[in-house]
Amino acid sequence: MSTLFVDQLTVIDFCYFDRHRGVIGESWIVDVKLYGELNDEGMVFDFGHVKKQIKQAIDSGIDHKLVVPTGAPGLSIIEKDETIFIEHHNNDQLTLKYQSPREAVYLIDAEDIQINTVERMLEEYLNTLMPSNVKRVEIKLRCEDIPTDFYHYAHGLKKHLGDCQRIAHGHRSKIEVNINHKRHVVAEKLVSTWFHDIYIGTSEDIKNEFEQNGQAFYEFAYEAEQGYFSISLNKNRCHIMFTDSTVELIAQHLCDLLDEHYPNDDILVKAFEGVQKGAIAQIIR
Repeated sequence: MSTLFVDQLTVIDFCYFDRHRGVIGESWIVDVKLYGELNDEGMVFDFGHVKKQIKQAIDSGIDHKLVVPTGAPGLSIIEKDETIFIEHHNNDQLTLKYQSPREAVYLIDAEDIQINTVERMLEEYLNTLMPSNVKRVEIKLRCEDIPTDFYHYAHGLKKHLGDCQRIAHGHRSKIEVNINHKRHVVAEKLVSTWFHDIYIGTSEDIKNEFEQNGQAFYEFAYEAEQGYFSISLNKNRCHIMFTDSTVELIAQHLCDLLDEHYPNDDILVKAFEGVQKGAIAQIIR
């Protein structure tokens, strides 16, 4: 039996619901191995098909979706026509209220989201797609190794015509900040603290502000090309921008926030959006 491998076939950018941490942006790198017999071309599987067929199958799963563990205590899920409604309460306190087209949510039969659980689900699905000579597909999901500071953020881009319009998807991203042309770990720590497990909301998308049991909430909502989206979260888990939350605008926003701490210095922010991509913004005195 032969083994074919493709490291970092793709990166899945999504967010998942954690009953303790809230809505968490995440980015997982996908490595693939295929075990099987050689076909008439002397291959287990054509690399072109791996990069197209398997990548497409993986991306159509959890990429740019809200991943929800259906067994989480306190969770309520209702599906009606093509719409899904989700609520979560912790000891009678609201933590999440969500509505979207059904295609924007990926449900997993578990109490919480674990990387190995998702690996098994993807493997089971991919093994149904393989030709007879491929005996087994193995998926390895991993986080990017980031030795410095990083942050998780979730958001939605209503003007985007692709899947970024979904109100709850996200990224796990590293951050690089230069102050006066030198890497500045203190500034990077500030950014990671501001954006720790955060939902980045756009001010014009705030449909409502309300209180429940002494807790303050934002409700964000908008109509996009794929349909109607809304999400309600505790204000403590939200960061408000007065623009959209594209990575270009996030980079500039971080520059402006850091300017309050370093008002006399040159500032450069390299803000990543997931793995190996992002935007750069700077303030030059």
